[in-house]
Amino acid sequence: MQNNRRIFIKTLVAITASIAFLASGIQPAVAADKEPIKVGILHSLSGTMAISETVLKDVALMAIEEINKSGGVLGRQLEPVVVDPASNWPLFAEKSRQLLGQDKVAVVFGCWTSVSRKSVLPVFKELNGLLFYPVQYEGEELEKNVFYTGAAPNQQAIPAVEYLMSKEGGGAKRFVLLGTDYVYPRTTNKILRAFLLSKGVADKDIDEKYTPFGHSDYQTIVADIKKFAAGGKTAVISTINGDSNVPFYKELGNQGLKAKDVPVVAFSVGEEELRGVDTKPLVGHLAAWNYFMSLNNPTNTEFKKKWAAYTKAKNLSSASRPLTNDPMEATYIGINMWKQAVEKAGTTDVDKVIAATGGQKFKAPSGFVAEMDVNNHHLHKPVFIGEVKADGQFSVVWKTKGPIKAQPWSPFIAGNDKKADKPD
Repeated sequence: MQNNRRIFIKTLVAITASIAFLASGIQPAVAADKEPIKVGILHSLSGTMAISETVLKDVALMAIEEINKSGGVLGRQLEPVVVDPASNWPLFAEKSRQLLGQDKVAVVFGCWTSVSRKSVLPVFKELNGLLFYPVQYEGEELEKNVFYTGAAPNQQAIPAVEYLMSKEGGGAKRFVLLGTDYVYPRTTNKILRAFLLSKGVADKDIDEKYTPFGHSDYQTIVADIKKFAAGGKTAVISTINGDSNVPFYKELGNQGLKAKDVPVVAFSVGEEELRGVDTKPLVGHLAAWNYFMSLNNPTNTEFKKKWAAYTKAKNLSSASRPLTNDPMEATYIGINMWKQAVEKAGTTDVDKVIAATGGQKFKAPSGFVAEMDVNNHHLHKPVFIGEVKADGQFSVVWKTKGPIKAQPWSPFIAGNDKKADKPD
């Protein structure tokens, strides 16, 4: 009888403890291992940058769906958390705090403009979050909490200007540096001005112009470019971002400014930005990227096929003409490299994933193997220069022999030679 009473008391205690445990909201360890891994997607789906960023949200969702179908990461499914910072730079910071602090995401894929990236950096450092940033930028930054899968200046801007100065690129002697008025164009143009001066270009042969985000009237600016070009062989280096590219390129066509007279090389215009433009008057103008949709290789063929199928399955507005571009490729590389790093680390712990990301390799749609530098958090990437074709695609006219290591700290800015090639 006494023995039965002891068993009854032990059972009652066990039941009471179980009820208290469940009421606390704590999940058993085994269940936690199978919970989805939340990942954040931080791109403008409205406002002036939506023209460029919406498609990055979509390709991120495609990559996540693809990973989930193949078994997920560490046996767990990925759960995307999509937010819209609406081309509003302070809102980027608020949304990143929500993703990291409230939604508890393991990683964030996002931002386009450097001002949006600069806005979220303090949040990622404070909360020790992890950001994969997929767009070419001005460099002059190297952060522990960020992996940069777009180009640094020596992987885009410098090679493009060298090409314009070469015989095959037209032998330009005068340069218009035209950009949107924020940190990326101004810092890139600071680097390019120093580079041009080092090559013997006179200061009077460099004209620097800026317009605000969302600017739409380029009539006077294009007329000024034509006047400046009367002083000698001229090229325009465009760091215009977002939907302002549409009226700029339309005005080039309206005023008959053809590539054979004054070539424009763009760093933020790809296939997606030319979607709404009559490209016939723009044939021969240039863009410098690390990927073009027109690249002919088996990896890119498969990438384009998957993207076309995804746009159709999800009934996206782009389904009738599914385009791929450089930041889409960089997004796709970043998500897959993060997956590989998590599997190598055996955990989503940010510090351990950061340590495992250096040295990761991925066969990219560019046709090359993209490699994350073991120190500087930037990809080794090939460089391509493409001419606009009448159908809005690009014909590659120049390329590097292979991937180039990024230089986050430009040698054309004084004092950078003393900066370390790895984050603190």
